Amino acid sequence: MIIVKPQVLVPADAFDGHIAQKLERYARVCYKSEQQMNPGGDPDFLRRIVKSGHESIVEHEKVTVMFVIDRGVSHEIVRHRVGAAYSQESTRYCRYSHSKFGSEITVIEPFFFAEDESANRLWSESCAVAEKNYMALLELGRSAQEARSILPNSLKTEIVVTYNLREWRHFFRLRCDKAAHPQMRQVAIPLLLHFKTHLPVLFDDVPYDKEFPASHYAAMITTDDLFQPLIPE
Repeated sequence: MIIVKPQVLVPADAFDGHIAQKLERYARVCYKSEQQMNPGGDPDFLRRIVKSGHESIVEHEKVTVMFVIDRGVSHEIVRHRVGAAYSQESTRYCRYSHSKFGSEITVIEPFFFAEDESANRLWSESCAVAEKNYMALLELGRSAQEARSILPNSLKTEIVVTYNLREWRHFFRLRCDKAAHPQMRQVAIPLLLHFKTHLPVLFDDVPYDKEFPASHYAAMITTDDLFQPLIPE
């Protein structure tokens, strides 16, 4: 059994440097004020648009990332349906006894058990038993889609997520909040901070749980190849 920490992979070209200017151009059609555009754009114009609630404008652009998370967190992510597209590692077709998976399952380490030896041992033992019985079912001739019924919630999954920018704002408002699941905040907060860095005009106003320890943030990886295999730490 392989134990890994969550990661977020962001394509190197996810933020092309012109998203804000393009959105401003689209928004100005509503007011026929295109002639007022400056070469570098007007961030204050977009901020006023978003603040006024005219968020349909930001639906014109999208960003794609890949989360490496457990199945429980992925179930929450796919509840976002408007302006969303998903491609996820399938436990129906992925047979973890194959050598390309190391002939073992991979699970995401729950950080909240790290300092509780008893709880961490119970979690690890439970995952190990699930792995053993999963492999036994495959050896009995059961299909991967049948054997997966005993796989743990902590099973690692890779899911490619595309949202338009309005849905990303909605996603962050819900998933970075103190009420969100801790493993969700673990990936959502560092990703929001990444968006704030690259698109401050659209994400500076989105709040998040600032009390969540930065030491638990998932690794943020900028890559030229979004679909590469899981990157070892």
